[in-house]
This record gives sequence, structure tokens and C-alpha cells, in this order.
Amino acid sequence: MERVFRVLAILACITVGLSAGSPQRALAQDAIFFNKRGIEYYKKGQYDKAIANYNKAIKLNPKYTIAYNNRGLAYSKKKLYNKAIANYNKAIKLNPKFAITYNNRGRAYYLKKAYGKAIADYNKTIQLNPKYVIAYKNRGLAYYTKQAYDKAIADYNKAIKLNPESAIAYNNRGYTYYSKKNYNKAIADYNKAIKLDQEFAIAYNNRGLVYYDKKAYDKAITDYNKAIKLDPKYAIAYNNRGLVCYDKKAYKKAIADYNKAIKLKPNYAIAYNNRGLAYFHKKVYNKAIAGYNKAIKLDSKYANAYNNRGLAYFHKKAYDKAIADYNKAIKLNPRFAKAYNNRGYAYYFKKAYNKARVDVHQAQSLGYNVEKKFWGKLRRDSGREQ
Repeated sequence: MERVFRVLAILACITVGLSAGSPQRALAQDAIFFNKRGIEYYKKGQYDKAIANYNKAIKLNPKYTIAYNNRGLAYSKKKLYNKAIANYNKAIKLNPKFAITYNNRGRAYYLKKAYGKAIADYNKTIQLNPKYVIAYKNRGLAYYTKQAYDKAIADYNKAIKLNPESAIAYNNRGYTYYSKKNYNKAIADYNKAIKLDQEFAIAYNNRGLVYYDKKAYDKAITDYNKAIKLDPKYAIAYNNRGLVCYDKKAYKKAIADYNKAIKLKPNYAIAYNNRGLAYFHKKVYNKAIAGYNKAIKLDSKYANAYNNRGLAYFHKKAYDKAIADYNKAIKLNPRFAKAYNNRGYAYYFKKAYNKARVDVHQAQSLGYNVEKKFWGKLRRDSGREQ
């Protein structure tokens, strides 16, 4: 059985780059007036109105660097990253020493998954302003995403040195330690983050993940409960609390948490997959399959959901459908040892012993511990010793 997926939350530093310019008298047709009004709309989440005002500011003053930067931020919030980058480019052309804009452009590149370009921009930001804490945190996140964990930790260390009160930096460094399986250091960082910000729901969730991996389930649930209390719309925390219930075989409670996560986040493929697994263990295979169907519809490259649906079909004795799903899982992840093992079982029950043997060998070669009893049956029924 494929293990239930966890969602790991990391708080990326919110980009800070809105600038109102120097205090001046704001006339109705003044570029500064429109820039300021754009900022107010931006803060309210009214990004189209913000952009309209920045447009007016730029029309009145085509060399208004700050307005280009701020319009870039609004486009980034709308996920129009190419337009955001174009605006940052213009701001940088007008003022090549505008550190904030390099940081903001780096963030846009990061969101486009152009991590190398993001890091280059953060490097430039830090070169221009070596005390720019946000840039260290953002570069740390980029290094983390590239799995350069030691470099990420070095950046978070620098951010903490510059600002010892940064709960975000402690949270993110804790997350990185977690990824290195250094659980004690991770917990220490989450403790510090929570001490600095007692309403930091993400830090409680992340500490819960560490306790979950340490099988300290009661502590994990306590942290997820706190995260949910602080943020009742925190879908990830409901999903993660569901995981603990799942591991404790409290499937009804797990399903209730997955239901809540899905209600809050209807496109949450992982929660559908996880709910499917809970139904699977309750032997409600049709509901399990329905959950996997939804997960796959939301994420057509979700190899684990194909594998899990294959297991449900296998238990319904629909071996051809099971094999089709295992095929898809393996195509998406050619090193998916469990899928090879599971397909081997399906071939065995179809009496395709040679194919079963090939798959089981492949699962073993990838590090999967194939059941000795199954090996014995396969050898006996195929009439061949390995």
C-alpha cells in the first residue's frame, strides 16, 4: 500500500516592495497621487484597480521607477509573471541600483520555477544591500527548492543574525532541518518561531509534521488542533490531522478531516487521494476509486493516485484495470518500486507468471522488500526456481 501523502507547508517570505515615494503634495493629476492610490488598492487585494492607477502614474511620468516596481507586484499577485518581470525590468533599467526590484523580480522568477534566475536576482539584491533580510529568506527558499539544503540553512542563519525576531526565518530553517531529517533541530526552530509569534499557524502545523514522523501522534494532533484553532480555514492542517487518524486506524475521523480539507480547498488532489486510502482500508472500494478518480482528474501526473486506484481495482478482482493503472504509475515514475510489486501481484493472479517474476525482480532491484511468502507462491506456481 502506498503511504498516505503528507503536505509540508513552508511560509515563503512575503515580498515587500511597495513604495509610495517621498512625501509631497498630491494633486489629482499627480503621478505620486496615482501611485499612492494604487498602493491602497493593492493592500485591499483589488489588483486591477491598483494596476489602473499605476498605469496613470506611469503615463504622467514615464520614468517613475517606483510605479513600475509596484505595477510588477500587482501583476505578480494576478500570477501574470511575465508582465510582472517586464515591469521589474523597466524599473531596473531606470534605476540599476534599486535593490527591492531585484528581490521582487527574483520572486517572480521563483514562482515561474526559474530558480537559477531567481537566485541570481537575490544575489544582486544582497550585493546592493547586504542587510536586506527578505532577500536572504527568499534566496534560502530558492535553495531549499533546489534541495541545496545547506545553502538554504546558511541563508536563514544570516537572516536570523540580521533579525533575531524573524519567526518566518526560524520556521523556514526548521522546515529545512526537517527535510534533512534533523528532527530535533527542526522542533527547536519551530519552538522559537512559535515563541516569537504565538499565532503562527504554519509553525504549529510544521512542528506537527515532525512529531508525526517521530510517531508522537498525540503531540502532532495537539499541534494540528492549535493550527486549526488559529486558522479554521487551514485545509493543509485538516489533511495532516487526518493522516494521524489514518495511522491510528481511526478511519472515520480521518475521512471527516479529509472532507473538511476538501470543502475548504475543492481542488485539493492530495486530500482526495488520502480520503480514498481511508475508504480503501474500510473496504469501501467504490468510494476509494471515486476519490482516486478525482485526484487524477485534478492532477493527471499523480503517480501515487494511479497506484492506489490500481490497488482498489485489484481488490475488486478487476486485474486488467489494476494493471492499466500500475502501468500509468510506472510510466510517470519509472522507479516506483511499489507499483512494480503491485503489478507483479496482478500478473500473478492472471497467471502471467513470467511477467509477475520480472516485475517482482524490478521491485527488489529498486529496494522494495518483496514478501517471502509471495516469492514462494510465484516460484511454485510458475514451476521455476530463482
